[in-house]
Amino acid sequence: MVIVKWLIAILIAFFVGKLVSKLRLPSILGWLITGIVLGPYAFSLVTQELIDAPAYGTLIHVLECAVGLMIGTELVWKKIKSYGKTLIVTTLTQSMGTFAVVTLAFSIVFHFAGIPIYLAFIFGGIALATAPAPALSIVSEFKTEGPVTKTLIPMAALDDMVGVTVFFTVISIIARHVSGGAMKIWMIPVMIFLPLVIGAAVGVPTGFLLKKLSGKYPQMIILALGIIVTSVIGMLCNTYLMPSPVLNFMLMGMAYSAAFSNMISDEQLRRLMTDFNPILAIAMIIVILNLGAPLDYHAIANAGLYTFIYIAARAFGKYFGAAIGSKATGAEKPVQKYLGLTLLPHSGVSLVFTGIAVSMLSGVSDGCAEILQGTIAAAAVINEIIAVIAAKKGFELAGEIKHEG
Repeated sequence: MVIVKWLIAILIAFFVGKLVSKLRLPSILGWLITGIVLGPYAFSLVTQELIDAPAYGTLIHVLECAVGLMIGTELVWKKIKSYGKTLIVTTLTQSMGTFAVVTLAFSIVFHFAGIPIYLAFIFGGIALATAPAPALSIVSEFKTEGPVTKTLIPMAALDDMVGVTVFFTVISIIARHVSGGAMKIWMIPVMIFLPLVIGAAVGVPTGFLLKKLSGKYPQMIILALGIIVTSVIGMLCNTYLMPSPVLNFMLMGMAYSAAFSNMISDEQLRRLMTDFNPILAIAMIIVILNLGAPLDYHAIANAGLYTFIYIAARAFGKYFGAAIGSKATGAEKPVQKYLGLTLLPHSGVSLVFTGIAVSMLSGVSDGCAEILQGTIAAAAVINEIIAVIAAKKGFELAGEIKHEG
């Protein structure tokens, strides 16, 4: 019955997405709201028992890896080399700018509230990361095309790496300060580069096979097997190598697909992804439904000053950080004006990072853990709904939406 309920939830999410698209809003908003409404905190069609099941976690990791193909297949070197300077500088200004703005805002508030300032740095470390799936879903649904889209897609990969680096560096330093423990410093680059190595290691032989094989179905089978193998290796590393399961499976999928995308012809890549798109669409619905399910709608009622500060400071840092970086590197005007709006989605990454930080603070500073958990929980619900609408508006204002509905 648990599986049947979950399948019904996926079907409902699909139709709610269609309904929302009729209102000229992204389907992802419907999938996300469906996840919240049908999750454990409301109607429980997607039950906590299912979310906690190892098999379900395995499936989600495989699907996250599949969604990573939306990024990796755009990372063809000849396409992105002209964006090199803008891409790197803007990624750093929007991510580190967000870290600085959020940390400063909470440092001021916590100073007057008598709360340890180190908590402000944890908020900053959580805030800088961007969840790429919502924006990528909008790209796919509305067939966006233009400089904002071309900058955003590879930036999603770089942003993940910067986010992991800053967050775990902050956590390691604070853990040493508050409890005398710390993550080994060598684990930080491992968390960043291991997903890339895993993905590339599977992607290269996949590229050779795709070049030799002809026919839709043999190529699709090879593509799917590569995704599964990449995910299995990632899960084994998560279980036996990492201190906690923190490897990014979307990043693995990105590296996997980037490897083979640079080995086959543009025409073969186009045909391959056209054939794979129906599977990718289903994967996206399930991943977003899973993103919404753990969000507690009651958190909206509990939202207070800290939640408002977090959402506002993060949006300010993302928007103006992206604007400053893109302007400094001479990017096109739409990128300078609207890229920041597409970087606001956040919740999946924020909840993972929050869980790690709360675990570190529990028993050492329970008050800080409670503030952190409550603030991010409320922000995750409120920000994600606002962010999806803002991201779609960003593409719209940039003139990059080519297809409505």
